[in-house]
Amino acid sequence: MKLKSLIISFILPLVTTIPSDVLAQGTEEEHHQEVVINTFLTIGIVISALLFVLGLIVLFTSKNRLKTVNGKKQEGEIKGDKLKMWVIVSKWVSLISLIVLVISVSFALLNNRTTEEKVEFIHIHGLGITDDGAEVYVPAHDGLKVFKDGMWSNAEGEKHDYMGFSMVDDGFYSSGHPGEGSSLKNPFGVIKTTDMGKSLDMLDLYGEVDFHGMAVGYQSHAIYVINPQENSRMNEIGLYYSTDDTKTWIKSKMEGLEGQVSSLAVHPQDDTVVVLGTNKGVFVSKDFGQTFEKIFDAPTTAVSFSLNGELFVGSVSDEFTLSTFNIETKKQSMLTIPSLREGNAISYIAVNPKNEKQIIFTTFENDIYMTEDSGGNWSQLAESGKGINHKADHVK
Repeated sequence: MKLKSLIISFILPLVTTIPSDVLAQGTEEEHHQEVVINTFLTIGIVISALLFVLGLIVLFTSKNRLKTVNGKKQEGEIKGDKLKMWVIVSKWVSLISLIVLVISVSFALLNNRTTEEKVEFIHIHGLGITDDGAEVYVPAHDGLKVFKDGMWSNAEGEKHDYMGFSMVDDGFYSSGHPGEGSSLKNPFGVIKTTDMGKSLDMLDLYGEVDFHGMAVGYQSHAIYVINPQENSRMNEIGLYYSTDDTKTWIKSKMEGLEGQVSSLAVHPQDDTVVVLGTNKGVFVSKDFGQTFEKIFDAPTTAVSFSLNGELFVGSVSDEFTLSTFNIETKKQSMLTIPSLREGNAISYIAVNPKNEKQIIFTTFENDIYMTEDSGGNWSQLAESGKGINHKADHVK
């Protein structure tokens, strides 16, 4: 009985490190459950590994000491029995802790693999690629999603609902709403981060306005917003811009603009150049949005600049198209894209600042596609809001 009690006292802590939730296949609080499971599995791996090593040490020590015991004497016989008991106990401890270690590691690998495959997009509110060209960021309703080295993951930091997301050379600007449980005010106004959302700098209109329409120059950091309502800094609705990180705002006259605005983009270096896409076409301004000139007359759903100033346009004609424009010459070039089902137009476009042959676009129905050769071949990164992992490194 004493031997059984000793074994149970070693086994019980190991067994309790693996929660029954590990085998559960559905939960309402999936992210919380993943954190709890990973914590318990980590504890289980550490404890079982330590006990396995301890069991081996006790086993070899007891065996070595047993060889030196004189079993002919009564004292030696008692000592020998105790050492034999410890040999048995240490064998069981080593064996069971090894089994638990293998199980814990297996569950940990399975859980991580499952987590990687569960990155989903309830909505997509933007698209951007980091300045080193290594990471793709997608703001969704429940936080930022990151595609790196062919794999999707959730970004660090709180899971805010970023709107008007604009990647720049040292981080990103955005507007939007705080995530569930956050202590931040709603809405964000204009914010900036240089650590990809781990911390936020509230620039202006914090708690007043959510700018769905916002774009920022990649290197100039000129901010343009479509103001939806009167607020403490803007007296009217319309297009406003700031070239000093929101210290001052100036309203643009928007002369020559036609139609309902669907998208906007700011030249990466020239803060005077802003492009608006509308249901009447593409309109370019070279004077801070005071006057606009039409360069394309098809209904437009997405506009974006590459780092070298080439304009990318997602539009709708007889089919959904992706094309590039030289805003000086107005020359248009069409890119071949995958066939998109009806109603699934291009919603956002991003071009890798380190490799302009790599182009990514999202769609209204939360598909994501990427090409590494300017449209020669495409790979799908997400389908209907579900991230698709790729073993190969598609980004660098």
